[in-house]
Amino acid sequence: MKKILITGGAGFIGSHVVRRFVNKYPEYHIFNLDALTYAGNLENIKDIENKSNYTFVKGDIVDEAFISELFNLHDFDGVLHLAAESHVDRSIEDPLAFVKTNIIGTVNLLNAAKNQWKNNFKGKRFYHISTDEVYGSLGAEGLFTETTPYDPNSPYSASKASSDHFVRAYGETYGLPYVLTNCSNNYGSFHFPEKLIPLFINNIINNRPLPVYGDGNYTRDWLFVEDHAIAIDLVFHKGKNHETYNIGGFNEWKNIDLVKLLCQIMDQKLGRHAGDSEKLITYVKDRPGHDLRYAIDASKINKELGWKPSVTFEEGLEKTINWYLNNEEWLQNVTSGAYKEYYQKQYS
Repeated sequence: MKKILITGGAGFIGSHVVRRFVNKYPEYHIFNLDALTYAGNLENIKDIENKSNYTFVKGDIVDEAFISELFNLHDFDGVLHLAAESHVDRSIEDPLAFVKTNIIGTVNLLNAAKNQWKNNFKGKRFYHISTDEVYGSLGAEGLFTETTPYDPNSPYSASKASSDHFVRAYGETYGLPYVLTNCSNNYGSFHFPEKLIPLFINNIINNRPLPVYGDGNYTRDWLFVEDHAIAIDLVFHKGKNHETYNIGGFNEWKNIDLVKLLCQIMDQKLGRHAGDSEKLITYVKDRPGHDLRYAIDASKINKELGWKPSVTFEEGLEKTINWYLNNEEWLQNVTSGAYKEYYQKQYS
């Protein structure tokens, strides 16, 4: 039985990846390592917590001794590294937290994998999941490709860029077998409501203001999280060593247009008058260093691995809204902080 370590598996994207791997690959034993900081929530994966091929491990990738011991104990065959601090606003307030988790934590994992595998890399793989924000900001035209020069503009994107460089450096210096992906903005179920779509869904439900940065014309490419999990599965199993793959949704939306579409669907779902939710839109002071536009060229992963998005943005957004409306208890537990009690109840 192969032993696979997935870091950050109680978070948004990580929980979808853990669920997919546990259910799809009974011949693997999946170890889910998560520090359970504010965005880590074991309620995200309670449907698979009793599976025989699944183990949860509470721990911090910043703890070098702990990570080394974990690798010595389990001798992992593969690593899917998703654990990261990921919120730009938080990175502006506390850059050092992003340096510790995203850079030092990644290097700790790289060192542990290198030392455990001892240059016998056959059948081993280190998969680093990153972001399109490392490429900086686009103008009105063009797309990010795998060869776009890095130009990060926030402490978050700078820390992710650094971690990407370390992964590639370990590949070149030590021969560590790695694959790396840079993805666009994800959306879907189990998303912590500090990010735009779940935040605005929750605020509309509760008739709270919808804070839109600047003029709202910032453009993002949106990727349905379940499609991302499928892509991660493909890259882990079929991607070429020392290659980078960009994963995007082919769904560019200006923030203000997205918010208005969200308001329109929510009014219909909640039985409100058309335009009621739009009245909650409030323009606020812009974020420092705000990138104008992100857009990914995902043709490489399409041509080499046959991946493409399974849903349009409109379809994915409706699925996402339906999930939140059908799981208001989860949303209330997260916004109240009650989800933090789940680990204590399950594992104390």
